[in-house]
Order: sequence, then C-alpha cells, then structure tokens
Amino acid sequence: MALTETSRIPARVQWDRATDRPSRVRWGGRVLQVTGLAAVRDERHAYPPERGPRLTMVVETPSGSATLVFDASSKRWYVQTVDQAA
Repeated sequence: MALTETSRIPARVQWDRATDRPSRVRWGGRVLQVTGLAAVRDERHAYPPERGPRLTMVVETPSGSATLVFDASSKRWYVQTVDQAA
C-alpha cells in the first residue's frame, strides 16, 4: 500500500522502553499498534531549536505503515502519513 500524505495530525505516542521505540499511536479516535520500526531520521541536533528540528519515524503496523514526526520545538508528536488500509 502507498502512504497517503495528511496534514500533520496531533497524536499520542506510547513508548516501549524495553525496545526503545513507539508501541502504540492514538489520534482522532484511531489506535495503531506498532509492530516494527522501518526507518528513523533524527534532525534534532542539526538545527537550532527555534527552527523546529524533528525526529521522523516510519513505523510498521499490522495493517501497513505510518510516518510519525516529533517536533522538538512544540514537544508534540504528529502523524504525517499513513497507509490507506491502516
């Protein structure tokens, strides 16, 4: 499935400390269980804090994948893309 771009949707991300990755993502009444981590892009140390450095993760779910973005300047998680099936 192809990832569908969405506007950045605020999300709540539960973190699994044992595996050091997200375990569950909630937004707009939806819940995705994270089964794996496909990619990570960490920009938090590449830019000054006022420019909004980000941490981007592509996570795998039972129904596809999603892209999560952590905006360090606002200290919030967002869902940026999601599989149509997810």
